Amino acid sequence: MFESAELGHKLDKATYDAEVPVLREALLEAQMELAKQAKFPVVILIGGVDGAGRGETVNLLNEWMDPRFVQTHGMGEPSDEELDRPMMWRFWRELPPKGRIGIFLGSWYTWPILNRVRGVTKNAELDQSLERAKKLEKMLVDEGALVLKFWMHLSREKQEKRLKSLEKDPKTRWRVTKRDWEHYTLYDKFNAVNERVIRHTSTADAPWTIVEGYDTRYRSLTVGKILLDALNKRMKQPAKRSTEVTAPPPMPSIDQLNVLKTLDLKQKLDKKDYVRELEKYQGKLAMLTRSPKFKKLTVVAMFEGNDAAGKGGAVRRITSALDARQYNIIPIAAPTEEERAQPYLWRFWRHVPRRGRVTIFDRSWYGRVLVERVEKFCSVADWMRAYSEINDFETQLVRHHIVVVKFWLAISKEEQLRRFKEREKIGFKRFKITEEDWRNRDKWDDYEHAVCDMVDRTSTEIAPWTLVEANDKYFARIKILKTMCDRIEAALKKAK
Repeated sequence: MFESAELGHKLDKATYDAEVPVLREALLEAQMELAKQAKFPVVILIGGVDGAGRGETVNLLNEWMDPRFVQTHGMGEPSDEELDRPMMWRFWRELPPKGRIGIFLGSWYTWPILNRVRGVTKNAELDQSLERAKKLEKMLVDEGALVLKFWMHLSREKQEKRLKSLEKDPKTRWRVTKRDWEHYTLYDKFNAVNERVIRHTSTADAPWTIVEGYDTRYRSLTVGKILLDALNKRMKQPAKRSTEVTAPPPMPSIDQLNVLKTLDLKQKLDKKDYVRELEKYQGKLAMLTRSPKFKKLTVVAMFEGNDAAGKGGAVRRITSALDARQYNIIPIAAPTEEERAQPYLWRFWRHVPRRGRVTIFDRSWYGRVLVERVEKFCSVADWMRAYSEINDFETQLVRHHIVVVKFWLAISKEEQLRRFKEREKIGFKRFKITEEDWRNRDKWDDYEHAVCDMVDRTSTEIAPWTLVEANDKYFARIKILKTMCDRIEAALKKAK
């Protein structure tokens, strides 16, 4: 795999000096056009062996281009804040917006490689990490990003020679550390793991480009020209094609029976029983979230449901039992311009909480397969692939000991109409009813179809949906509180 990168590529100074000014001017022009169009972001990963010029390459790209439109991230040891979240969180929050270039020195491959070489993990665990990386890159590409991955390679002999050369020069001695020499002694192990990583993750959408790193001029010109060519080709292409799907979208059941129609919406709880149960489960929730073990957990609760189904009231009954310093409520509305410039899930990743916290989403990432699907705010291909992306997102949360609790509050069409009319009559509730609510009601059947598909495709063993019969608010609130307690209690029993 690395044979071509060990051929001894070399470029003479005269050629380099003649080509660099032309290349720099072209890169700047392409960069300005990228910023002007603001149609897609560029994500550049710089990886490779120690001493192969990764840092020098990053510095050179910043020198050759306008740094105002380049975001450079040296992803070293994760901070305590980053360790409190899933590994991918630290990368999601640094993704460049459309029209910008993000350079990652150290990426989602760095720690899986290091952990495998050090024997912390096995090949099976490494492969799991690589699958997560591939899914992230596939999602970025599907969202329109240009992903470029460069691997700087050195043979064992040239790595030793380069490290010694850098060490002898007083101006570059600081670049060589004890860690570099330790890694050199593990060259064969690194080489085997690196090859496995590149082989598994060099895809058609995001291939690796292996560059021999010994000759500085060859390395620099190679990376610059590949970047320029990729930028120019991409900017000449039409907007990303997301309207084509290879499989038909889900169809309604031919007998009109679905999971929502099986709910018994007549279930009720009288006020006396409600007050007693409310005190019981709010007290239990308070005790569970104050347990010393809870500091090792995180809870992400999200509420979806029919308009006027009582999501806000249910959320208030949960927060009343929690320490105000312990929870955060994220209301989800139409995306802002900042959010539109990022991949769809970015706006949710950024709110993933630290350990010992509860974050409640009033509406959520399921908007893509609900309102965006029904109102045709995105293409069929976009919402079809969203099921897989959402399942992957929730899997990463659960792997990091985050308890994911998902509620769909269901009411009948008749009950919704009654509540709409009530809201129009009562002054302090009037703000809750809008023209959009009435328009959504006209598409009741379309939304019902979308909800059933959502439950079928995203109610998993690790993150199941809880369907709440919400015609009676008392019954719904107690079911939600009880479910929260049950899920947290089960997680605390597993916590070490």
